[in-house]
Amino acid sequence: MKILRVSTAGSVDDGKSTFIGRLLYDTASIPKDKIAHIKAVSQKKGLTDLDLSLVTDGLIAEREQGITIDVAHIYFSTAKRKYIIADSPGHIEYTRNMITGASNSNVFIILIDARQGIVEQTKRHLFVAKLMEIPEIIFVINKMDLVDFREDVYNQLLTDLKELQEKFELNSRRLSFFPISAKLGDNVVNRSENMAWYKGHTVLNHLENLTYGPKTDRPLRFSVQYVIRPNSDAFHDFRGFAGKVVSGKIHVGDEIVVLRSNQTAKIIAIHRNKMQLLTAGEEEAVVLELDKDIAISRGDLLTHVRESVEGTRELNVKMCWLNAEPLNQNLKYILKQGPFESQVKIDQIYAQLDFDQLKFLPNPIKVGVNSITEIGLKSANVLFMDAFESIPRNGAFILIDPHSNGTVAVGFKS
Repeated sequence: MKILRVSTAGSVDDGKSTFIGRLLYDTASIPKDKIAHIKAVSQKKGLTDLDLSLVTDGLIAEREQGITIDVAHIYFSTAKRKYIIADSPGHIEYTRNMITGASNSNVFIILIDARQGIVEQTKRHLFVAKLMEIPEIIFVINKMDLVDFREDVYNQLLTDLKELQEKFELNSRRLSFFPISAKLGDNVVNRSENMAWYKGHTVLNHLENLTYGPKTDRPLRFSVQYVIRPNSDAFHDFRGFAGKVVSGKIHVGDEIVVLRSNQTAKIIAIHRNKMQLLTAGEEEAVVLELDKDIAISRGDLLTHVRESVEGTRELNVKMCWLNAEPLNQNLKYILKQGPFESQVKIDQIYAQLDFDQLKFLPNPIKVGVNSITEIGLKSANVLFMDAFESIPRNGAFILIDPHSNGTVAVGFKS
């Protein structure tokens, strides 16, 4: 059963938490004791219906303010598939949280209040979805009950969103649109009786039928996590290289090259647990056995000999700053890409995203928390990275403060 990873975003009062609560409630994914608790709290607030936003707004500050602050991961399943929903905050000051929540998502759901239409936050969320190269974007037009379920309101929003699609150059992405009422349950899990004019799927039905999977046409990238040399007489000659297929596929008999040393070898076996495989695909963790001993260490990247990546010590990237303390250009940070690490310095700060104009403006004053900035890096070691757009897993990294050991930024190769 495949897992679908979904990230949600929405402006204040768009009903994002209620939407997720409805999704869980109507799929019978909430324990009875939690439903009883939500019912009691709802009654205490003087509500006649269940306040389904309480399903996800777990922090005290979130309950008090009626907003989402931190990323909450919600797990549920249907008969068809399992889901992990990253309920991410939508406010500008929590941009870092939203990027964190969206980092592993297959689907990005943007909620829009039918009364308000497209607002600045909608554009920001769409910009983040594009930045993160999320292939499936779903627009959920919520609170249709507050506009009398009018078809003309929904159609006008579709027109506005199509214009936004052109502006953001999203024609290569899969975009879907749904009119719903999260409060009443219309078109979330069950079809609406109030919108007979709408002939499409419910949100859940659409999610259930999404087809996705690893791209098989990408070049091979295998990241070495660990060198295995068993200390036993039975396997005294065994030498294996444990790691993950970051992209592409690898087969027994393939000739690979170690990018850092440029040494080559052939794959004679692919191991997973106690099984031997003929091939391994994207996201699979396996152990490779080679036909000869060559120098391979943790952090090395293997590719097919015909698909080599050009190494560089200088890199232009887009970076979201996560730390409360601003970037210190005099400090040398640690770049971590999977198991690979290298000391880097910030060589140039080119431009920073203006969240109002949604474009990068040159010469920013500082790189502070939640900022998205175009910078140039210089690395102590050679970096073998692809453009994030072509191979996301080999085009992303984090920066670590060497003094606090805290993650201060996430970046994407341009």
